[in-house]
Amino acid sequence: MSRSSQDALAHYPLASESAEGIPRTAVEEAVARSMVATACRILAHQGLAADILGHVSTRADNDSIWVRCRGPQERGLLFTRPDDIRRVPLVGRTDLPDGYAVPNELPIHSEIMRARPDVQAVVHVHPPAVVAADIAGLTLRPIVGAFNIPAMRLASDGIPVYPRSVLIRRTELGRAVADALGMKHVCVLRGHGIVTTGETVQQAVVRALNLEALARLTLDASAHGDPEVLSAEDAAELPDLGSTFNDQFVWHSLLAKLDHDGL
Repeated sequence: MSRSSQDALAHYPLASESAEGIPRTAVEEAVARSMVATACRILAHQGLAADILGHVSTRADNDSIWVRCRGPQERGLLFTRPDDIRRVPLVGRTDLPDGYAVPNELPIHSEIMRARPDVQAVVHVHPPAVVAADIAGLTLRPIVGAFNIPAMRLASDGIPVYPRSVLIRRTELGRAVADALGMKHVCVLRGHGIVTTGETVQQAVVRALNLEALARLTLDASAHGDPEVLSAEDAAELPDLGSTFNDQFVWHSLLAKLDHDGL
């Protein structure tokens, strides 16, 4: 697939399967793979995924996902291509072409997808400010309002923390992460990174970016004292501007930044 075709596909929303479970067409599969590849490049470009660490997934159907795998010419998330996105089952043996391997932490994706039918996409990355804030004992609270309304809402809902700083390589560890996440949209993995979820890949990516933005502010503000949380009165004045504004517009801006930097 050419670069121009890949970028064009990245602008389209993921198509869902029909009620009869008809498989996605080749075009729809290309859209999904391009979307996940673009998400990986954006997260790396924004500093949330260093080198080869981190991965993104989206549902292919009820039993499998498209997920970022490591290929024979691995160059890191910043240079992810659609060929790096492979379809793997949620349960059972994975057969990939020679030279490709699933993420070591595939159970993060598979167990959250199994536990949460509402989740269509999962992001796992290692954002440094979130990790630093959590290690420092700083809770991510709603200390900002109109500066970043989605981040404020994530913090107001409460951000769970998975307390073990381990690789989530086994099914039981993936289940523990899914349990810690519960019905929330984001979860901090102590000394490790984060997991974010969404109804779309774009939403899961933007939630990760908002969480990191809040963590950076928390670190900066906490260096000068204990920042106050947003008042209930001010929080009530902040509207939900909707997915188009919160996710799609931000996504298009991030795409433009990739394009500007030749990525």
